[in-house]
Amino acid sequence: MTAPNDDSQFYTPAGDLSRLRAIMARLRDPERGCPWDIEQDFASIAPYTIEEAYEVVDAITRGAWDELRDELGDLLLQVVFHSQMAAEAGHFTLDDVVQSVSDKMISRHPHVFGDESRDKSADQQTRDWEAVKAAERAGKAQSGVLDGVALGLPALLRALKLQKRAARVGFDWPQVDQVLDKLVEEAHELRAAQATADQAAVADEIGDMLFVLANYARHLGVDPEAALRGTNDKFTRRFGYIETTLHSQGADIAAASLDEMEALWQAAKTQEKAGNK
Repeated sequence: MTAPNDDSQFYTPAGDLSRLRAIMARLRDPERGCPWDIEQDFASIAPYTIEEAYEVVDAITRGAWDELRDELGDLLLQVVFHSQMAAEAGHFTLDDVVQSVSDKMISRHPHVFGDESRDKSADQQTRDWEAVKAAERAGKAQSGVLDGVALGLPALLRALKLQKRAARVGFDWPQVDQVLDKLVEEAHELRAAQATADQAAVADEIGDMLFVLANYARHLGVDPEAALRGTNDKFTRRFGYIETTLHSQGADIAAASLDEMEALWQAAKTQEKAGNK
């Protein structure tokens, strides 16, 4: 076993968590660690955890597999960082985290690790998974249907999860056209709120519209978060085309008219459609 003060453990290549755990412990050491790392707490690190998770998704979306390896490492570091702070406070250790998730995976897959048959559809497995999770929530005194949907989720993702939970007990539109009708209704309510110049009412109606739009996407089998990411990427590409084209013409985008930019936007659309054929 490596001695606690033996710095060679930091430089010896290792593929398990022991080296990373030792590095984080040193970074948090009050006497020999990094002042920045020592000053951090759960709340200050949480935004970085969310950011790293999104960078993992970004690497996957772009198919950047070398970057994905690095981003997964950054995300793993967040787990180790939180676990180290928890251990220092006497809450739990990294080993406890690993044991907890291992036990959870076994309990939630009785068709793999238990006596249940694997001969069932993915939909049935999803329903079984949710039934197990519901039992776990009941054990945590979370009896409400919506209990346990994390407050810290991005709003669009949380809306989707809330709607899925409610739909499981029948609180849902049976027909997709009914959701579209509700979306139109919310658009009229937004226009009426806008006419009052009541900013709080406008914000409330915009929230309602986004919530219903997420529900509409769910009924159509579309992930609204992924759809919006795709649109963001599309907007970035097309706006980049406008900038690049104007620059090649010796023009400044800030001086271009809206009509000029719109014409280039349409040109970018035409090029993308031609390239997709």
